[in-house]
Amino acid sequence: MTFNPLQERGIPLDRQLRNWRELNVAPIDPDHADPYTRCRIIALNGIEVESIMFSHQFARHCPDPAVKQQLAEVRYIEAQQQKVVNWLLPGLASVLETTIAYEQVAVDLTAWVARMEPDPYLKQAYQFGVLEDFDHLYRYANLFEMIEHRKAEKLVDDLTEVMPGRPTYLHHRHPIDNVREPYDKNTTDPISKLHALTIMAAEQQTMNFYMNVGPTYMEPIARQLYQEIGLIEEEHVTHYESLVDPGETWWEMLLNHEYNECYLYHSFMQTESDPKVKAIWELHLNMELEHLRLAAELFKRHDGRDPEQVVASALPAPVTFEPNKAYVRELLATQIDYTTIGTGYVQEAHERFEQLQQAIHGGDVSQSPGELVIAENRDKSGREYRHETEGPHPVPSLRVNR
Repeated sequence: MTFNPLQERGIPLDRQLRNWRELNVAPIDPDHADPYTRCRIIALNGIEVESIMFSHQFARHCPDPAVKQQLAEVRYIEAQQQKVVNWLLPGLASVLETTIAYEQVAVDLTAWVARMEPDPYLKQAYQFGVLEDFDHLYRYANLFEMIEHRKAEKLVDDLTEVMPGRPTYLHHRHPIDNVREPYDKNTTDPISKLHALTIMAAEQQTMNFYMNVGPTYMEPIARQLYQEIGLIEEEHVTHYESLVDPGETWWEMLLNHEYNECYLYHSFMQTESDPKVKAIWELHLNMELEHLRLAAELFKRHDGRDPEQVVASALPAPVTFEPNKAYVRELLATQIDYTTIGTGYVQEAHERFEQLQQAIHGGDVSQSPGELVIAENRDKSGREYRHETEGPHPVPSLRVNR
């Protein structure tokens, strides 16, 4: 059955405010919860954070007091939603445990989007990025084993493999080579807009998380690894945000944000295994339907178009967290040696890439934190940590500069 969020009616805005008791939700059980429930929580937290920050930016550029007041009213409810979603994460989880969950989200959400993306150029952007998040998972898993003496496979429940991707030291590129070409808002498929917003928000959340938690560790290798991967996440946000057409109006961007929230809450309702969490997704969907209605009214009034000229008249197939092992292995076998130049991709090093590599690594990539964490874990454990569920993966020779 098709679901058109533009035709649905949600909870009126003046009935959406919740008190402290309602906001203080019980967290999931870290030992028994479905890892993909945790992934859905993390993904939706990123979406809510993006919605709040976008609304603040819109307000800072909006001269109309009435619009600013409406944005503030909706934004306060979005802030309550964000607290509920993020507070579903268990307080017992360590920062590293949460980090590994963040990277599982990055791998399986980006891989799913890459599989479903209809535009070849946009698909390539997601394929490129997923191999880097995949390698981050592997580096953090080795750190997790060293510091907490635990196996990442228990956290990801064998749903996502833990093994090398494109080596982390190769992710450092000249900033201008992280800027991609945007989609054309007038011709692109509506699902492509939702994909771009979703992955941008997920990567932005990861960037913010690493920027803040990195210095909370005492171990030098942990502080260094968060610093290195935090820099790469900044590159990833640049990579994904540049896919969005900068010609979209503020009203159009607001409409897309609210529609995307409806899409994701509706999607995750379909597959959520935890009844209490599913009830929250359903409640938030009914709130977001009203937020979308209000955004659509602003869009019609100020942009002068019908919302269905911008967004789909029915929600696309739901976003699904599921294993992507075969797909990621195929990308490892065919695209591990890619880097970027300008807005394109190449399989050979180029001068600007080599200069950045020399500057950031000082000519010795073995001293990059991503390499040091593997060396240190090998020294302590007798081998590096990895967890493969389908036999050894292919390791093509790298043609980019080492």
